[in-house]
Amino acid sequence: MKMSAEEISQVLKEGELEKRSDSLLQFWKRKTCVLTQDSLNIYADTQKRSKGKELKLQSIKKVDCVERTGKFVYFTIVTTDNKEIDFRCSGEENCWNAVITMALIDYQNRKAIEDFKTRQDNEGASPGQQERRMARAP
Repeated sequence: MKMSAEEISQVLKEGELEKRSDSLLQFWKRKTCVLTQDSLNIYADTQKRSKGKELKLQSIKKVDCVERTGKFVYFTIVTTDNKEIDFRCSGEENCWNAVITMALIDYQNRKAIEDFKTRQDNEGASPGQQERRMARAP
């Protein structure tokens, strides 16, 4: 999965995260991650040559279970289908969980404004709406 030039220009954070594997032993695997305004892209290698996984912000419900230990910050991304993905990052860095949370809030706000404008446009298209709005104006 190659990122477009537009996506690259919208990079909010790039670096390493460790992801807990889904296997029975649940090993922590180091991943290279790129957070954009619309998704978290997860790659197996630092050159981003491997096929990455794209986790769209629209499919994220919340960032949860933040816990800080001496060395790591642990957090869980909960998807809209209630799948939990566990991550950890070094405690010294600008914490990924905060940046992902802020990107998610920004995405949800942009989506809400977009939906509101669409509703307004649809209401404005129906006959008589403009006159009713004008009648209510002071």
